[in-house]
Order: sequence, then structure tokens, then C-alpha cells
Amino acid sequence: MTISDQDKWRLDNVLVDAEFSELPDFQRGKVRESYDLGDGRRVMIATDRQSAFDHVLAAVPDKGHVLTATAAFWFEETQDICPNHVISYPDPNVIIAKRLEMLPIEMVVRDYITGTTDTSIWTMYAKGERDVYGQTLPGGLEKNDALPETIITPTTKGSVDGHDHPISAQEVVAQGLLTQAQWDEAASKSLALFERGREIAAKNGLILVDTKYEFGLDENGVVTIADEIHTPDSSRYWDAALYPGEHAAGKEPASLDKEFLRLWIRARCNPYTDPLPEIPGETLVEFSNKYVSLFERVTGKTFDRTAPEVPVRDRIRAALTTAFPEYF
Repeated sequence: MTISDQDKWRLDNVLVDAEFSELPDFQRGKVRESYDLGDGRRVMIATDRQSAFDHVLAAVPDKGHVLTATAAFWFEETQDICPNHVISYPDPNVIIAKRLEMLPIEMVVRDYITGTTDTSIWTMYAKGERDVYGQTLPGGLEKNDALPETIITPTTKGSVDGHDHPISAQEVVAQGLLTQAQWDEAASKSLALFERGREIAAKNGLILVDTKYEFGLDENGVVTIADEIHTPDSSRYWDAALYPGEHAAGKEPASLDKEFLRLWIRARCNPYTDPLPEIPGETLVEFSNKYVSLFERVTGKTFDRTAPEVPVRDRIRAALTTAFPEYF
């Protein structure tokens, strides 16, 4: 693959960090930077950083923009199911959101047995485990098979450099992480959100394989979805037309999510014990194009890539200055 001059510029114009000293209470996540304004609002900025296997691997052109735009589409499409944290979008990479009391559990919903990380159900199943996350799986499943039914496999939230840990619904309540009522509501909303996502994805020739949801409580104690929803970072998507043939042939399904990069790394090293390889520019451009393709297939819209004459960080600073003149 040959990199065009425009792609070379994009590789040089990635948003590696979004720390702006003018804004208060800076917090850095794996992908997003955030600020707590102290008035019930949070500023969340999606960088172009790509994380996997508990490491930040590289920066992918247009990734933060794609994540924000994809999440915006899904927040709009699911607001009748669950309220979300969005107040406004002052920039393609930026969300102004309601401050929530975040629940300490990530809700992972799955329709297929797959994955490459230590917390994926396929990794556990391939080791001989049949009881995972409080769920009993039947014998005889192969990687990327459809599960007998949709399941929820919750995890505790890891730190920036830490791990997410598998946990069962019963343990979530027994350990006091959530009340039974909170678990029931989060689980019900997770399954309803996933069903909506699965329906819309199917209409656009995609399989929503699995996804992760994060919830918080608003000022009235209402369970509210936060962070992102059905993005290629938080979800796995396969091409519905190609999946049957690829799966029958024992091939990995054509994906439009970050599993592409996980598999690329897995083919070259053990990401948990070996030094991680440097990712070539050609691979990062291909990865960026997959994210853009997913956005366009899911939404039916054309993705408006960042203008080459405007550095992303400068554009974001200008938008924040307009939105928050009291700080800049």
C-alpha cells in the first residue's frame, strides 16, 4: 500500500494529547481527556490515541473525530431507550456532557464467542473454561460462532494502566458494587440498547457482534449512558455478507473495528509478555479507513475528514475558546 501525500499529512496531524492548561481538573484516560468544570458539566475530548492490550499503541488519523461522530449518531438513535450525558458538541472531537456519578462496572453484551484479549470469552473458552462471567456456555463452540443467546459479561473498570477484571452479576451485587435494582436497570437498558444497535447495523449490512456500555447516575439518580456507544472502539462489527463464508472457511471475519489492530499485533508477538512492534504508517492509514467506513455504513452519511490546512489541536483550542471564554 502506498501512502498518499494527504495521508502522510494526516499521520503527522494526529491528536496525541488534548491537555489545555486553561481548563480545570484535567483527567487523562486511555483515549479521552476530560475536564470537570465544577458546575455539573464535563468537557470530554477524544484524541486519536489507540489503545489495546492495556497499552496506548499509536495515534490513528481522524480516529477521535470518527468516535465522536459515531457516538453522536447512536446517542440520537437510542435516546428513547436510555438518557445520555450529551449537552452539546462544540467541535468534532469534543463533547460537553453532564457530570455523572459513574457506576464502577462496564456492561459488555455479546452475541458471538470471539476475542483476543485475556478477558474475552473465546480466550477463556479455548482454555477449557465453560463457566465465564457467571454464564455457563455449551461445549462444542468454535471461535466466532453465534452464542445460543445474547449474554452480558460485566467487568470491573481498570485504571489507565490497569486491567478490567471479569465478574458475575451475582458478584457485582454481593460485593456492593451495584444494588440489585441498579444491576437490573443497567442490564435491562444494556440489552435494549444492544437490540437497537443490532437492528440498525443489520439494515446496513453489518453484524453488531458485541459492545461495551458505561453508565452513571445523574443528579436525580437516573441511570444514564455515558462515554461512548456502539463506536468501533467499544464495539465489534463484522460484514454480514462476508461472515458466513469466512466463518465456514475458518477465517477471521472482515471487521471494521479495533480487532483489526489487535489481530495485527497478535500475529507478531504476545502482547502481554513481548515488546509491542511499531505499527507502520500504511497499517494506521488502513485502520483509519476502516473506522471511517464503519461510520459511513452505519449512519448513511459521508464522513468529513479534517481539513488539511488546520491542525486538529488548533481547531479544538479555537472551539473551546468560543465555548468557554471565561477560561481562555
